[in-house]
Amino acid sequence: MVKAPRSGEVKTRLIPPLRADEASFLSACFVRDILANLLAVSDSVPVDCFAAYSPLGSEAMFRDFLPQQVRLLPPRSVGLANSLPDAIEDLISGGYEGACLVNADSPTLPTSVLVEAIANLRAPGERVVLGPATDGGYYLIGLKHPHRQLFRDIDWSTERVYQQTTERAASIGLEVVTLPAWYDVDDAASLGWLFRELLDGRRPPQCLRDGYVALHTREYLRVLSAGDVQRRGTDEMLEPLSP
Repeated sequence: MVKAPRSGEVKTRLIPPLRADEASFLSACFVRDILANLLAVSDSVPVDCFAAYSPLGSEAMFRDFLPQQVRLLPPRSVGLANSLPDAIEDLISGGYEGACLVNADSPTLPTSVLVEAIANLRAPGERVVLGPATDGGYYLIGLKHPHRQLFRDIDWSTERVYQQTTERAASIGLEVVTLPAWYDVDDAASLGWLFRELLDGRRPPQCLRDGYVALHTREYLRVLSAGDVQRRGTDEMLEPLSP
């Protein structure tokens, strides 16, 4: 699930400590690395990769930097409540037995977690596979059917998203498979975690595996670090991480 990396329209909660152009370029790095990670999975597990992009009309921007193996999936709706089940519905109607939707905010998500998600989704029976984010949302959802009830009346962009989704799954009798927790990079504090993970080799709080080496993101963080971007930030970004 990717949003066109236009300056001033993406990663706005990272402005400051970043400038708008830096935030949009970092967003593009995230997309490159997440797709590289997914393509690494496809080397060992047969999967096809799509970029479910928004907004409509931005496909030319994505074609400029996406790998040729990645196909574009155009949006039909605005907002996560509809765009998530739309994407699953479109993929399944195209002949797939299931779909995992991954966010564009977790460039260091371990490859092993993606492999685990696919294995769980492919097991017999109905279920929802969820990757809980440390901020209370989720970084991945996998389904064999759209189950639009899972996306209705959810307090999107709050710490209640994951909990509400699991409760909704229970209410409709859908088994929940929970993946290891990982973090989204969407504010100054989590950007600080990303700096420490990729530049200092420190594992972020609540994350129990070593992350994916996001090469595009890491190189751009080095550029930002050389420009003392962290000194432009907030005290929150510079708080020390838990061991």
